[in-house]
Amino acid sequence: MIDLREIKERRDEIAANIKNRGMKVDIDQIIELQEERAQLLKRVDELRSKRNENAAKMKGKLDSDVRAQLIEEGKALKDEISQDETLLKEVEERYLSLAKTIPNYAHKGIPTGVGEDDNREIKRFGKPTTFTFTPKDHIELGEALDLVDFDTGTKVTGPKFYFLKNEAVYMSLALERYALDTLRKHGFTPVLTPDLAKEEILEGIGFNPRGEESNIYSIADTDLCLVGTAEITLGGYHANTILEKEALPIKFGGISHCFRREAGSAGQFSRGLYRVHQFSKVEMFVYTLPEESEKVHEQLLAIEEEIYQGLNLPYRVVDTCSGDLGAPAFRKYDIEAWMPGRGDYGEVTSTSNCTDYQARRLNIRYREEDGSIRHPHLLNGTTIAVSRTILAIMENYQREDGSIAMPSILVPYLGFSEIRG
Repeated sequence: MIDLREIKERRDEIAANIKNRGMKVDIDQIIELQEERAQLLKRVDELRSKRNENAAKMKGKLDSDVRAQLIEEGKALKDEISQDETLLKEVEERYLSLAKTIPNYAHKGIPTGVGEDDNREIKRFGKPTTFTFTPKDHIELGEALDLVDFDTGTKVTGPKFYFLKNEAVYMSLALERYALDTLRKHGFTPVLTPDLAKEEILEGIGFNPRGEESNIYSIADTDLCLVGTAEITLGGYHANTILEKEALPIKFGGISHCFRREAGSAGQFSRGLYRVHQFSKVEMFVYTLPEESEKVHEQLLAIEEEIYQGLNLPYRVVDTCSGDLGAPAFRKYDIEAWMPGRGDYGEVTSTSNCTDYQARRLNIRYREEDGSIRHPHLLNGTTIAVSRTILAIMENYQREDGSIAMPSILVPYLGFSEIRG
């Protein structure tokens, strides 16, 4: 969350940011609750002070009438304190619940808009792939070469699940290893994360673990959820921890399965491997000093570009507009690879600078040399989203005879340079 001490001072800025993101948050109600909470805290403190004074007066020898009067006053104070503490708890819960819905501040340089059509393209690599024949989409290719089985995935589990088969399995593993090797070169610690996390960790990262609008699968009769990204578990790694300044930056390269309900997602562009309920992903996650976070954000984008340039996949980079930002993000860049089956670009990575928003919610701090405590900035970025990258490779590297060449950088991991029927 943002620093709640700034709400009144920066009220208009916060309200404009909420509007630009297309969110509905009643900032004035939150301010009212904040003031009511402050008044109740003051009142409870004053009553506790009176109770302590009352208790101090009862020490020593007193007339029975005086002692009886003090006892009655003490009981009255106790009851009053109990009532006000109950009310304070209710107000505080409402206040914090609503305060958590306030999004992070946004970078002043991002485009203002309501959706992905308002994102700003900032660079391109390569040109959209052209063919001397009519290309197939990855669904046709996957069926013809027995690489992906959507029908059996639907039968066994449900829509938007699938089986990877034959060479596609090796492609999946090769992409993960290629990503991890690249991250190791850049000083990231490889981590194989749990696929489950507590609700409090998801909420801290900024995900809504329950409710109709949630994109998360929750486990019945537990406080656990399947993770939608390793960002959740890697962010939770140092929850409720005070780090030493010299330990920063901490750079994790996490590999996990990702589970997403993708409620309401449909349409031609969501077909096949593009939007599924389960996939594997290698994720970058960095804890860094506040003054370093914007530079680190550019470094994460550069690593993502290195990965997709190595695969020689045409792509573009977009600066995400205000209405397409998640609540924790200060700024987000997406890489969109060319996907011939769509005849358009499709997102394959994103990298977000979440500043201290998640660190505050997860109670992650670090100690300065002078002993003062601050919140680090947290950043995340996709290294490889396996299913979408397989999609892009299949469609861009297909040949007229129905075979698929492999990116040369993956061949040492694969042990083969093409896929044939």
